[in-house]
Amino acid sequence: MRRFTFTPADLDAIRQERYHHPHPRVQQKMEVLWLKSRGLTHEDIAALADVSRRSVQRYLDEFADGGLGRIRQLPWKGKANELAAHRASLEDYFLQNPPRSTREAQAAIEQQTGVRRGLTRVRAFLKKISACAGARPGRSRPRRTRRSKPTS
Repeated sequence: MRRFTFTPADLDAIRQERYHHPHPRVQQKMEVLWLKSRGLTHEDIAALADVSRRSVQRYLDEFADGGLGRIRQLPWKGKANELAAHRASLEDYFLQNPPRSTREAQAAIEQQTGVRRGLTRVRAFLKKISACAGARPGRSRPRRTRRSKPTS
């Protein structure tokens, strides 16, 4: 079994980030390091941190290779949004020509950009750009209440 030495600065950072880092996976890695700094075995660390023994070894290897900086890195990036490049032009287009339905917006997005998206993704995109354009959230027309009378 390899021996790991943790500097006081490392221990302070681990102590802080095992609860306060914004990403839960990094918190989990910091918890493993904290338990290792307390002299526990890999089997005990795996049980207490609720990870596999292989994950414990992998996190310790990351720490040995690059220190806390490597532990804080997340290896995945996610997919780039193809509509993000067209956001400004689509926002201008929809301010000039507000769509009456999601299907109409879907057709306009495909015509303007060549990117075809499903209705759910189009709705989410419209909500995103309408929030930026200053549109008010919720319904576009006021609802009738029990006290209001028809005006006709």
